Amino acid sequence: MSDPYQQPGGFGPGPYGDGRPPQPGYGYPAPAAPTPPPAGYPVAPQPSPYAAPAPAYGVPVPQPSNGLGTAGLVLGIIGVVCNLTVALWFIGVILGILAIIFGAVGRGKANRGEATNKGAATAGLVTGIISAVLFPALLLLVFASAMGMASPAG
Repeated sequence: MSDPYQQPGGFGPGPYGDGRPPQPGYGYPAPAAPTPPPAGYPVAPQPSPYAAPAPAYGVPVPQPSNGLGTAGLVLGIIGVVCNLTVALWFIGVILGILAIIFGAVGRGKANRGEATNKGAATAGLVTGIISAVLFPALLLLVFASAMGMASPAG
């Protein structure tokens, strides 16, 4: 049977009888008690348990940067609406091209970690493509079929 008070390093007498300082044990050391500050120094205020944790020093905290992705999304939506009103299709195409540019740049910033709006940037890119490519192609197809039906069969 082993002695629970026996220190590592030998079979000699226990830690209390031979006058030697006790050797460190195995495992994790016991946490040290905090030392009070010297007299005359102010004591730091303790954080509230309900406060958000402070960021670690040296670690950059990404700030939300939602400008380009949101601009691409808004321009893409306005471009789709302009394309649905056939009279403003040219403005819709221009807004769609701008939405593609802003959406692509915003998505690149989100992939690098400089922005926090990857979803809005992707939606701006998609609505820009719809506004700049799909609706004008659909309008061209409808116009061509209307012209084909108007021509006499001959």
